Amino acid sequence: MALYLSPALNVMTAAARKAGRKLIRDFGEVEQLQISLKGPADFVTVADQRTESILVGELQKARAGYPILTEEAGLIDGPDKSHRFIIDPLDGTTNFLHGIPHFAISIALEREGQLVSGVIFNPVTDEMFVAEKGHGAYLNDKRLRVAARKQVKEALFATGVPFMGKEGHERFLKELAAVMAATPGVRRFGSAALDLAWVAAGRYDGFWERDLKPWDVAAGILMVREAHGVVTDMEGGAKMLDCGHVLASNEALHPQFLKLLKDAGRN
Repeated sequence: MALYLSPALNVMTAAARKAGRKLIRDFGEVEQLQISLKGPADFVTVADQRTESILVGELQKARAGYPILTEEAGLIDGPDKSHRFIIDPLDGTTNFLHGIPHFAISIALEREGQLVSGVIFNPVTDEMFVAEKGHGAYLNDKRLRVAARKQVKEALFATGVPFMGKEGHERFLKELAAVMAATPGVRRFGSAALDLAWVAAGRYDGFWERDLKPWDVAAGILMVREAHGVVTDMEGGAKMLDCGHVLASNEALHPQFLKLLKDAGRN
């Protein structure tokens, strides 16, 4: 199957590239700020907001009337209730803040409540992950497939750690201990959008995290599905955007992975 870019996906990738060019310049300045006593935190907040402003402007110019759900501004309403963009201008803010080149712009499009298009773009590495419902997932021009491993004991999983002050540390530590005991390794890279994109690309065999926001995962959910993977909430259901809990893997590993985490939560 050849790479298919719908008109909407073309709009989304163009918006991501335009915002990404500015984000790369901002990232260069953040790296310089690392050595200053003041630190780059305030600058990063401005960069985040500026990136969102570029994305919103580009999407509204091309698709006037579509509501847009954003991390910074919340819901920007529009008259076309059958569509909605969901955007995260900078997923991996802490990485960006510390000069670590692992962060992404994430854009998803819903139609009638169904995820139909997704873009996850790391401007530093120039990796553009795209997915279109029914047309597959791609990294640049290469078709993506989830990894083929079938045993948890062979699998590399990724996760996210609850932030300071958030509930769930005790449960997370139980889950982490269970996964570490059953697998060759666990990675924590700090961007849920890229974690899901990397599951789609077969770099990770699975990913789990709780208490995420729709903009963290919307594009990534579609990416994994279109790479022939499975994405559910922690009960095996489909309420990921509502509850914020996400478990992604391939078809063979997913039930094993889900059972491992459920058993850990009972202990």
